Amino acid sequence: MASSPEPDLTLEQLLKAAAESHLAGRLADAEEGYRLVLARQPDHGTALHLLGSLALQVGRGRLEKALELLGRAVALDPAAWWSHCSLGQTLQALGRLPEAIEAFHRATALNPACLEAWRGAGEACRALGRRPEALAAIARAAALRPDQAEAQNDLGIALQDSGQVPEAIQAFRRALELKDDFPLAHNNLGNALLANRQVGPALAELRGTVARWPDFALGWYNLGSANLRECLFQEAAGACRRALALAPANLAARNNLGRALQAMGQWEEALAVHREALGMDPCSADTCNHAAAAARALGRLDEAVALLRRAAELRPGYAITHGNLGSLLKDSGLVAEAVQSFRRALKLNPGDPVTHSNLAYSLNFLPGCSAADILGENLAWDRAHASPGGDRRPHGSDPDPERRLRVGYVSPDFRDHCQSFFTIPLLSRHDHSRFEIFCYARVPSPDAVTRRIAGYADVWRDTAAQDDEQVADLVRADRIDILVDLTMHMAGGRPGMFTRRPAPVQVAWLAYPGTTGLAAMDYRLTDPYLDPPGEHDDWYSETSIRLPDTFWCYDPLTAEPLPGPLPALANGHITFGSLNNFCKVTPAALAAWARVLTAVPDSRLLLLAEPGAQRQRALEGLAAGGIGPERVEFAPSQPRPSYLALYRRVDLGLDTFPYNGHTTSLDAAWMGVPVVTLLGGTVVGRAGWSQLCNLGLRDLAAAGTGDFVRIAAELALDRPRLAGLRAGLRARMEASPLMDGDRFARGLEGALRQMWRRWCLDRAAAG
Repeated sequence: MASSPEPDLTLEQLLKAAAESHLAGRLADAEEGYRLVLARQPDHGTALHLLGSLALQVGRGRLEKALELLGRAVALDPAAWWSHCSLGQTLQALGRLPEAIEAFHRATALNPACLEAWRGAGEACRALGRRPEALAAIARAAALRPDQAEAQNDLGIALQDSGQVPEAIQAFRRALELKDDFPLAHNNLGNALLANRQVGPALAELRGTVARWPDFALGWYNLGSANLRECLFQEAAGACRRALALAPANLAARNNLGRALQAMGQWEEALAVHREALGMDPCSADTCNHAAAAARALGRLDEAVALLRRAAELRPGYAITHGNLGSLLKDSGLVAEAVQSFRRALKLNPGDPVTHSNLAYSLNFLPGCSAADILGENLAWDRAHASPGGDRRPHGSDPDPERRLRVGYVSPDFRDHCQSFFTIPLLSRHDHSRFEIFCYARVPSPDAVTRRIAGYADVWRDTAAQDDEQVADLVRADRIDILVDLTMHMAGGRPGMFTRRPAPVQVAWLAYPGTTGLAAMDYRLTDPYLDPPGEHDDWYSETSIRLPDTFWCYDPLTAEPLPGPLPALANGHITFGSLNNFCKVTPAALAAWARVLTAVPDSRLLLLAEPGAQRQRALEGLAAGGIGPERVEFAPSQPRPSYLALYRRVDLGLDTFPYNGHTTSLDAAWMGVPVVTLLGGTVVGRAGWSQLCNLGLRDLAAAGTGDFVRIAAELALDRPRLAGLRAGLRARMEASPLMDGDRFARGLEGALRQMWRRWCLDRAAAG
């Protein structure tokens, strides 16, 4: 269009010329033409609509002007459906989604065949989480253009959002029938297949997509996400790196790369990746959560806590952050604050079973929390999260009380983990002529210990990529008679799977002596010292079955290092020690330890604690009891060989309470270090008593704090006895029930047979 059009052109001619320029992409000429029309006739509805649409098209600060022009257009001609549609698109671009939906609905009321209005309404409803409305609108758009691949792709997305995954797969396939050269639809089909648990076809589709379109960044990102979900961490990391090479600003791909590196144990690199992501978006609560996980694994607890507190400030209503913060606070020894964080997370998301499990488990560490309180929270977990009605299908088990039984063990810790010190002594000694052993391993990154344990099983099942329902179906298909939960409410446990009752008899053992609260858990294993017969049975929802001697059968899986001589002989002073997880170090324990140190002049204390706030709290707690920092030494968490070597510096162990040392106290005894314990008011506080009874050292168990101080001080000052204990404690361990794997296995097998016979009798009585 000329810059000075002929003055005798009619409005219609001016408008036509401007519209032609618009269609040809000459936007400046088009805008000038529309303004000339409006200069002659300010209330020209078509010119207002077209100029407003042009401003919407330009964007970049022109949206408010578009809104003004289109608002005037619809005011002049309320029946102009096209203006309502453009107005809706403008409001949508401005983020005013409820108003946009209203405008789109006005357009479709005036013209039910307006494809763009239906599509816009669907997209806006989807963004607001109004999924039924979104699906209805997008389905109308797809019905208007059944031959348009894009419309079918949109329909597939809406169907998947609404949980109709098989129908979504059909829609994506229709889109690809119409247009095979459509990478986005191939990508969406792969994601839908994965959501439908068609893992092989899903990965094939996603891999095929990036093979055909190697520069398709979204395809690489989704392939990385799928690999991450399926625990294919090396492949996930490679795909995420490709996605980032193509789209460096993809924050989600960067975080997924960090998560894959974490899963492979590459913590330093993972933390560096998450820090890069935080540099891109310092206000990302998700990235703060991921970075905190890596910092936590590296022992940088203060940094991790700071990251999660920052995430909580950024998104106060984000339940995941409060749950993660609770776990970290517990590990840091701030158990009361941890419990508050878990409760805050559950208030925001009451349906989160993992956070509720963390809360139920953490109460065992909380000073002043009674057995009744702990049981109550575990029962609350069952009420809130148990699979409705369980699974009432008959198990089909042969009710022969003496036949060979199929026993399944369920754990995420069949790996280099402290649980292996107890599973290996049992699994390596099972009588396979009477028991067929199945292991259900949730181990994303198997190691040498995994392979060793797998060798003890008759059947090994890798369940790392399976959910609770899938594992329950697998257990049922394997016709397991007795299913043993080795994790309970600890990290990686599957209480939700046990609520589906895939086996006729279910029992909890090993994770910690306590209760699951599950109505579907029939039994718990314990021993006569943790739970004296006739006492404490009301602490648990399960029926307690007492093993003959001990809850634990221990194998350190190494002979090195040797205990060495009593350190005090060379040092000239006694070194007390506690190498427990710092979450067990309570103010009451620190106060009692300070009294012990006061009673033994010139003594020292060696604690396992991470640099920073943990050590500061320990020093403050001991200072309140008159103990200066010069009498306290710290060591960080470290690999097992060097951790065991720390005991060569310790003369006498001091137990924690209300949660005693469990594995740690057995490690201490193996290294020649006796541990003085204090009996607690819950079962986790009776572990020291149980272990000392099995070692024939009951006199090292105290009934009260004063007794604890007296016993520790008297033994510390009796150097000949202390040296004799050190010299003979490893042999005493080896000769005790605590390390008699054959005796333990026969005792546990007897307990399993007792449970099975009872089930057979109940089955017969029920007809």
